[in-house]
Amino acid sequence: MVLDKLSNSLKESLKKIARAVFIDEKLIDELVKDIQRALLSGDVNVQLVFELSKNIKKRALDEKPPKGISQKEFIIKVVYEELVRFLGEEKQEIKIDKKPTKIMMVGTYGQGKTTSIGKLSKYYTKRGYKVAAIALDVHRPAAVDQLEQISKQVNVPCFFIKGEKDPLKIYKKFEKEYGKYDLIIIDSAGRHSLDKALINEIEDLNDYIKPDENILVISADIGQAAQTQAKAFHDACGVTGIFITKMDGTAKAGGALSGCAITGANVKFIGVGEKMDDIEVFNPKGFVSRLLGMGDIEALLEKASEAITEEQAKDLGKKFLKGEFNFIDLYEQMEVMSKMGPLSKVMEMIPGIASIKDKIPGDMLNVQEGKLKKWKHIMQSMTKNELEDPDLLTSSRIERIAKGSGFKASDIRELLKQYRQSKKMAKMMKGMENETDVNKLMKKFKGKLPKGMGI
Repeated sequence: MVLDKLSNSLKESLKKIARAVFIDEKLIDELVKDIQRALLSGDVNVQLVFELSKNIKKRALDEKPPKGISQKEFIIKVVYEELVRFLGEEKQEIKIDKKPTKIMMVGTYGQGKTTSIGKLSKYYTKRGYKVAAIALDVHRPAAVDQLEQISKQVNVPCFFIKGEKDPLKIYKKFEKEYGKYDLIIIDSAGRHSLDKALINEIEDLNDYIKPDENILVISADIGQAAQTQAKAFHDACGVTGIFITKMDGTAKAGGALSGCAITGANVKFIGVGEKMDDIEVFNPKGFVSRLLGMGDIEALLEKASEAITEEQAKDLGKKFLKGEFNFIDLYEQMEVMSKMGPLSKVMEMIPGIASIKDKIPGDMLNVQEGKLKKWKHIMQSMTKNELEDPDLLTSSRIERIAKGSGFKASDIRELLKQYRQSKKMAKMMKGMENETDVNKLMKKFKGKLPKGMGI
């Protein structure tokens, strides 16, 4: 996972504060040096690192903790707040407040510009906006074809003229159509490196189109070169926001995050995978919370809301509380989990569990994710009656399902065990009408939960 090393280093630094008997200037100096090392090893710009660490030290030594907060808690709070400030403080979504709102995507080759257009298109389409893409990257072979295919994948129209080498001619050709859309997303020219021809073309497009947003697409693995690219594009068109791609990889990402500071524009979106749904609004508070192992409940709720509708949640909840819980309901739960993403990613967002995620062996998480896929395949080999009434599963039926699904009988029995545990929970909750009853139930389980995961 991207920034894992930086995250672990920062968490270790804060643990020193948490374990300390008392706080003095020597300990603060040690904390600041640890944070400097962690950020520099994460490819964060040197000047920005020293400015950030200077602010942390000054506040830790000069400010007094508010009432009700210990000095240790206050120092951790200062580190959190300064990291959030460094990354832009508040999240800044793109506002669609005119028709059409124009977003021009800029960046060099290999940064993921075209794929990011697809992700943005789907993101805004899902929120009820009418979106169209415009293919103006006329230099990269197959760039137009790629955007056309991605647009079809996310069900948005794509305007292009194959073979035309003048991007302004393409844009002008369809100008009368743009008013039909809430949002148009423009793919601009790219190059293998920054050159005068690229910058001139971006300037010409910017002058004519007058985009509401100029989004610089930059890869998490770019390193310190981010600053040069950010400055050049900002000088050419006035960058208003950043989209960082490949945040699901092993790149350090500090260069991309800090290099963007030169534009004065905040990171607005991050790409967290290869699928069109793998996009997140960049929230500095949640991002820093995840870095420090505190979770990101807002991002978790956002993913959950996209994975299941309110009506589905209510329906499933009613069934659960009535004790009407079968394999179909279990299957729906698994569908929700698969839409939310890998368990390892979801765990990073859960307060309490996020702080102990790094202690859980990676293969254990992978096994859990593997089970979800396996169980879905097994259920697809069951009859409608078996799905609605899992108690029908005799040994002979289990053997038949095993052959049909390609899995072992023991796998089917493991799924059956999972269902029975869920059914037992549903029965225990049956008839509970208020929060007090639920709290009583949770207390029964509290002593059985692993340390750090109590209610």
